[in-house]
Amino acid sequence: MKIKTTRFGTITIEEEKIITMPFGMLGFPDVKRYVILQHKENSPFFWYQSVDDPALAFVIMSPFLFKPDYDVDVENVLKEMSWNEEEKQDNLELYVVVNIPKGAPDKMTANFIGPILINNKIHQAVQMVISDSPYTHKFPLLKEN
Repeated sequence: MKIKTTRFGTITIEEEKIITMPFGMLGFPDVKRYVILQHKENSPFFWYQSVDDPALAFVIMSPFLFKPDYDVDVENVLKEMSWNEEEKQDNLELYVVVNIPKGAPDKMTANFIGPILINNKIHQAVQMVISDSPYTHKFPLLKEN
């Protein structure tokens, strides 16, 4: 399948790589289909590109690269999404959305209270909202020197 994007031009993706988000991303509830694209080889960053909106793409990464002890309770989400227990094993991936200010990559932050939980078995995802959390939506990824 071919999709148009403003960042990458027209690209070809395999339909089975499309991830559906029944509730969309925060602020974009009507945009439901995404695909993960590699940023650069060996980069920890990926693009979470909308299949339906050429201009909508988020930079995402694994939270464990910068916060190895990151811990969120996914049990309520599993129930809410009707994902059963066997789907949990080895099929779930967690990402956080990264904000890289223009001209100031050293000030990049990640949203650790709005992670994206992806079920790779059924190609579905949900952006979680974690309340009462020790984390922040602007978690600094690089330490101040």
